[in-house]
Amino acid sequence: MRVQVAIIGSGPAGLLLGQLLHLAGIDAIIIERRSRDYVVGRVRAGVLEQGTVEMLDRAGVGARLRREGLVHEGFDILFGGVRHRVDLTGLTGGKKVVVYGQTEVTKDLLDARAAAGAKTVFEADDVSLHGFDTPRPSVRYESDGREHELECDFIAGCDGFHGMSRKSVPAAAIRFYERVYPFGWLGVLSDTRPVSDELIYASHERGFALCSMRSPTRSRCYVQCSLAEDVDQWPDERFWDELRARLDATTADALVTGPSIEKSIAPLRSFVAEPMRFGSLFLAGDAAHIVPPTGAKGLNLAASDVHYLSSALIQFYGSGSTAGLDGYSARALRRVWQAERFSWWMTNLLHRFPEHGPFGEKVQSAELEYLVGSRAAMTSLAESYVGLPY
Repeated sequence: MRVQVAIIGSGPAGLLLGQLLHLAGIDAIIIERRSRDYVVGRVRAGVLEQGTVEMLDRAGVGARLRREGLVHEGFDILFGGVRHRVDLTGLTGGKKVVVYGQTEVTKDLLDARAAAGAKTVFEADDVSLHGFDTPRPSVRYESDGREHELECDFIAGCDGFHGMSRKSVPAAAIRFYERVYPFGWLGVLSDTRPVSDELIYASHERGFALCSMRSPTRSRCYVQCSLAEDVDQWPDERFWDELRARLDATTADALVTGPSIEKSIAPLRSFVAEPMRFGSLFLAGDAAHIVPPTGAKGLNLAASDVHYLSSALIQFYGSGSTAGLDGYSARALRRVWQAERFSWWMTNLLHRFPEHGPFGEKVQSAELEYLVGSRAAMTSLAESYVGLPY
């Protein structure tokens, strides 16, 4: 079987790339090792930059997002018992973010793909990439008890941090940059009214906390915890008590609690693989980079990668020019590193680091006080949070 572009992975990066290529008349197949139900059921981030929202509109999948997404013009930073608002819209000339869960983005893209009759192979076993350093790349996999070989022009590796795409690259051809943080986020999803109309990022002596949401009736909250913790050691009551302890009194009193419908501990890391192109193989999304979730950049970086890659592929099939493909890695990485810097800075600003000690805590407090007292500093934060230009 032959196809123009083989996409590995049906997360948001792979699905969005597939949708944009389909609209451009480019033949692409998505190969996914998990089931459709598993893909849809993954609970992930939910803050979309304005550029990501506009991309989803261009892909023809923005209608439900526009109806149900929660438009946010700012958020709060809480420290020293006081909430300070970051006016995103006022500081960036009118830009906003939209809260709309990654699960919902995935559903919208899958529905659009099914409606278009575009092919996706779920539960593909033994996926392997071949010949991407030659003029004849191919993908092999097993499905329905049979072996398949898919010949293609290009391979898009959109299969996440643990996927096969990056692992298929020879060690000598790739370089990794990584920072593993000494804590994680314990997250709870609950069908309870959010405590605030906008997100609250809290820095507290007990550790970081975040009050977020997925809808007007569904909350997503987090507390910083040790990586040695076991989620089974955190019954709902303990989680809510700990969250309250990290909030100001007024917010803690207003917090509505209820049974968790999902609970997990996520480690935090910063990770970048360079370059993002290897012959006819192009990495995108978590296959190439990971950011700590503090800056709300993971899904948005996947979208910006897809912006650059889809444009390059459309240019190639439209005119034969390889300029976009040749420049893909450098263009994508420039934006990746800006998001890595911002996410690293937000993580350092708001979390308690065991190794920093009393001096580090004093410097952190001074940084927070400077931030909320300086329009220039707040503008810098807001510009990165709403998303830098493509």
